[in-house]
Amino acid sequence: MAELGVYEALGTLRAVRRLKPDPIPDDVLRRVLEAASWAPTGGNRQPWRAVVVKDPARKARLGALYAQQWAPFAKRYRAALPDDTPAEARERLEKMIGSGDYLAQHFGESPAVLIFCFNPNEMAITDAGLDRPSVVGGGSVYPAVQNALIACRAEGLGCVLTTLLCFAEAEVRQLLDIPDPWATCAAVPIGYPMKKGHGPIRRRPVGELAFLDRFGAPLA
Repeated sequence: MAELGVYEALGTLRAVRRLKPDPIPDDVLRRVLEAASWAPTGGNRQPWRAVVVKDPARKARLGALYAQQWAPFAKRYRAALPDDTPAEARERLEKMIGSGDYLAQHFGESPAVLIFCFNPNEMAITDAGLDRPSVVGGGSVYPAVQNALIACRAEGLGCVLTTLLCFAEAEVRQLLDIPDPWATCAAVPIGYPMKKGHGPIRRRPVGELAFLDRFGAPLA
């Protein structure tokens, strides 16, 4: 398989929710996890771990928990769509929800599910005392998740990052024997794409996301 350039990998890293049940070779999984291990973390503490779930019974239970959490989200997504939504936008959203429905129905059939965990005692959470939601701790975890996603793209694997299982964290921790004080922060079902898989992604233009010298100032 020809190697992808980093910009091509980033620019085509779609959320792939329709996965074949074909097994993933162990050496491919190890490369994905090694890529995750290269991610930066605060103080180089690497306060994250990944449980690679391949056992059919455990995957089935994760799938059932995921489906329970997805159902109300899908209902709200559909209900929030205005009647005057342009046809193209409606079609895109319906397609996204449909792929989400498929994942919820087949989550437990994914060849592997990566459950990312973190230890809050090993994090320098510099925004913990601010009067807003704390996010800094995630900077020592989610780069590893992103590295794994990019590595999946390079290996021809489909993947998607989801946090819905955090709503069922108690059950997930018990199912996977995750000890205190470790908690969960992401689930990534991975497998070979059932359809086309990756391709060009749709995002806001850079000019809406990045500014020069002060917030809101146009980027040159």
